[in-house]
Order: sequence, then C-alpha cells, then structure tokens
Amino acid sequence: MYARHGGIRLPTDLGDGMAAKVTQGPLGDQPYRVSAKFRCGGKERMIDIYLTRVAEGRDGIKDLVELMRVAQKRYGEVYRCTPGS
Repeated sequence: MYARHGGIRLPTDLGDGMAAKVTQGPLGDQPYRVSAKFRCGGKERMIDIYLTRVAEGRDGIKDLVELMRVAQKRYGEVYRCTPGS
C-alpha cells in the first residue's frame, strides 16, 4: 500500500519495511506512517508507527525512518534481544 503513495523502502538494517505519507482514504487522519518487520532474538517482530503531523520544515519521512531506528533499539533493550538477529 505504501508504494502506491510514493513510499520509500527502509534501510536494510531496519528489516523489511516502508515509510510513506498517505493523505487519501481512511488512513488520512494519520498520514505519516512507517512499518517494519524485523528479527530480534531469532523471532520475527513488527513495529508500526503513525503520526498525525510533523513540525513545519521537517522531512517527515526521514524523521520516521530515524524514529523506527530508535523504536527497534528500544524494543531490543526492553525485550533483551538484538534487532537484526
């Protein structure tokens, strides 16, 4: 779905995922979206992040990619696993 809205693929170190700004349809209330399927401790995991808006002048997609990086790192800390393994 993200590809239809000009989404970008996430860097490979974040797993299999995309980020996009979806402004049409039922998802338009939270248009900034990033999803990633990644491995942590030998198990497949999934994180989805949705934002209503980003600060003016910011690159929302770039910020979402970095937010996913932080979320996966934090996931690994909380669940004592290494993202990407």
